[in-house]
Amino acid sequence: MRRWGTALAAIVLASAGLAATVTTANAATPPATTANTDRDPIWGSGADAPCDPIWGSGDKTAEPTNYRPLENIRAGQHACFDRLVFDVRGTGDQPIGYRVGYVNELRQDGSGDLIKVGGGAILEVRAAAPSYDPETGGATYQGRAGQPLPGVNLTGFKTFKDARFGSSFEGDTQIGLGVRARLPFRVTQTANHLIVDVAHSWTATR
Repeated sequence: MRRWGTALAAIVLASAGLAATVTTANAATPPATTANTDRDPIWGSGADAPCDPIWGSGDKTAEPTNYRPLENIRAGQHACFDRLVFDVRGTGDQPIGYRVGYVNELRQDGSGDLIKVGGGAILEVRAAAPSYDPETGGATYQGRAGQPLPGVNLTGFKTFKDARFGSSFEGDTQIGLGVRARLPFRVTQTANHLIVDVAHSWTATR
């Protein structure tokens, strides 16, 4: 990812002949996603995934090993946390790089433009998964700068209040996640999914 000083982003972008992309008007429309479901093991029942303030609210990062296209972003609710899932193309044998942390305001990568995000605090999520195919340049996710994430409805969520697309720039997709307050969060991966969980409170365990 650009801010981690890795050379991989430059290699990928050179092969794609791209510098940046912010909108993805030609991507296939992703399915609407608002809640967890027993049909998807990503969501489960929530009973086996307790919240714990030990998650903390400090920045969390992981180095990328490859840049694979982002195909969808989904949101769901659990007993003690809200969940955001990034669906990334591939088999999951190569970890997805990320940088997730709280910011005072969301500034769009590349332009520096201010993007307004609702909520009491802003969690900036950068995933090493561009919204376009690095090999072809074709759009894979319909994010538009400053707009709500396509298909994500946060009505009734306890922690998530807003979710805005920032940009897809130099291999990183940038998201502004508006939450109720600065709360503990964790970042995990499974197969081809990057998962961000934000607790409902500092004391929630179920």
